[in-house]
Amino acid sequence: MQVIPVLDLLDGHAVRAVRGERSRYRPIQSSLCATSDPVAIARALVATTGARTLYVADLGAILGHGAHDAVLAALCDALGEGVDIWLDAGFTACAPLLALAERIARLARGASRATIVPVFGTETLLDTGAIAQASACGFEPILSLDYRGGRALGVAHVGHTGHAGSAWWPSRVIVMTLDQVGAHGGPDLATLADVRALAGQRHVVGAGGIRDHADLVLAADSGASAWLVASALHDGTISFRRDVGRGASVE
Repeated sequence: MQVIPVLDLLDGHAVRAVRGERSRYRPIQSSLCATSDPVAIARALVATTGARTLYVADLGAILGHGAHDAVLAALCDALGEGVDIWLDAGFTACAPLLALAERIARLARGASRATIVPVFGTETLLDTGAIAQASACGFEPILSLDYRGGRALGVAHVGHTGHAGSAWWPSRVIVMTLDQVGAHGGPDLATLADVRALAGQRHVVGAGGIRDHADLVLAADSGASAWLVASALHDGTISFRRDVGRGASVE
């Protein structure tokens, strides 16, 4: 199982998540880096884990507080070719993704840039056809199934079982239990198991709750292909083995 570091953006800073309660997010204080500058934090996360993937949540865009186009362009330049940025910027449909990608391309300075991989979160997604449209435009989209308080979020989730059918899901799906993000409560393995039962051969990625190496082992044993991790990296409470070409991994 791969460990994918997470960078949350808000008001121009990298911030620390607290149970998904975004009003409580404050500029990060990290053992990895003596600043909350997003580029410096991103470099530290990638250097520490050896990861070739960085998950970025533009909370400013998600909350409507102001997007981070210039920061995202700087991240693409700084991380360079060979790194994928999984980006959740509150996309409601495919058109906002295409517009953002164009703005980033205009702002980025280098010819060798990290690749933007769009994450469509059900918390904000209004058009489930966006997945197929993004694929047709050359992206490799990811779906984030978002939950809070035991409830599935968004119009893409319906009914007691929480899902409007999985036929439209892409090849990679994130199980985003927002209550577990920055909560130090352990990974939500039950919801991950529910999604895996519907996902078929798709790659299922967990998010949040990792406190230490024991939690990473539990997450790996759950069948997740990767897990999004932030607080434990900044706090220095986990260690992992690096596989050449794969970055941080746990078996």
